[in-house]
Amino acid sequence: MKIYINPSQETWTELSKRPQLELEFLDSSVRNVLNRVKKSGDDALRELTLQYDKVSIQALRVSEEELADAEKTLSPSLKEAIRTAAANIEKFHAAQKRDVLKVETTPGVICWRKGVAIDKVGIYIPGGSAPLFSTVLMLGVPAKLAGCKEVILCSPPDQSGKINAAILFAAKLVGVTKIFKAGGAQAIAAMAFGTQSIPKVHKIFGPGNQYVTKAKQLVMEEGLAIDMPAGPSEVLVMADETAEASFIAADLLSQAEHGEDSQVMLVLNNETLVSSVQNEIAKQLEVLPRKAIAEKSLANSRVVILNDQKTALDFINEYAPEHLILNIKNADAVAAEVINAGSVFIGNYSPEAIGDYASGTNHTLPTNGFAKAFAGVSLESFLKYITFQQLSEEGIKKLGPVVEEMAEAEQLIGHKRAVSVRLEKLKQP
Repeated sequence: MKIYINPSQETWTELSKRPQLELEFLDSSVRNVLNRVKKSGDDALRELTLQYDKVSIQALRVSEEELADAEKTLSPSLKEAIRTAAANIEKFHAAQKRDVLKVETTPGVICWRKGVAIDKVGIYIPGGSAPLFSTVLMLGVPAKLAGCKEVILCSPPDQSGKINAAILFAAKLVGVTKIFKAGGAQAIAAMAFGTQSIPKVHKIFGPGNQYVTKAKQLVMEEGLAIDMPAGPSEVLVMADETAEASFIAADLLSQAEHGEDSQVMLVLNNETLVSSVQNEIAKQLEVLPRKAIAEKSLANSRVVILNDQKTALDFINEYAPEHLILNIKNADAVAAEVINAGSVFIGNYSPEAIGDYASGTNHTLPTNGFAKAFAGVSLESFLKYITFQQLSEEGIKKLGPVVEEMAEAEQLIGHKRAVSVRLEKLKQP
């Protein structure tokens, strides 16, 4: 990790850059995949699965038999852990439900807003070397709570042609309606455009690598909604002398092992902790099965030392991390000043890994600085809000003249007449 001591504010934009593929190559590569799937449907999916996942797939949809077999292969303790996490996630997201509130803005004019579930949603679950079955819970639980009628899940198969058993178990647990063996940008294309096997959805959710993120951004050009640009994972740890070096190292490595393009940042108030954290990282790296991945991620990561806490907080809000861990003595007060972050973990005993799995909050969060404008997935992500209004005779009499005046000033006489004909009708005996 590269160390920067009291960097000037002019350098913060550069320090906040995430590792990225060559954009021109990324864009053209993903557009090619989208076009192939759009044109050839299932045939393109099979070809791309063979090309990228090195496996030949005939039936894209996961069968009931495969679901049953998957459940049998999991240990009772893992199944119970998944159920516990699902219960916490459901409890937190169920509390986000809103009652319909009717407001009388003018006597006789009633307005209200109601959340309506998105009919068809698609969930993308990364597989590969880290099958993220926890993401199934994070997306499937609120989709079910919202009342989405159709929940489609896509995840890449392994080289035996199967989706990870824990992913399948979690999907069945939360009520996913259809599961398909498709990964990467091609899975996003399938859910966006529809194929012979995979239904077209109205909104796509789920994290992924830069190819998946780019695919989600490109299908928006086709009018499809997405949750957010959720790309490679990242964490920023803010620590001071009260923090445990072993905790810091573990938190940094827990994100570094996600992928080579993940980024971890450490913000310190002085140089005292640097050597002890570096020693802990080296020590803990040796026991990580994904050591090689974590090492490459650490090469893209940084230590920023800022002596002044307000300046450090300003830098953090500029960086806008997906995950922010506050391992400092006045963590609660600093947390109250955070304005740009996906999810915040307060105190020495709040590791980011808890939020990844089972605290109840959602781990599908904005990355790459998008936390400045985007929120993480919530129950409302699976709803669309429709506004309603209803006017009585009294209401049109009171508010109608206001609209007539405004419409005439905008030279939209048709708008004015839509009110005037009603007012004239009411004047008739």
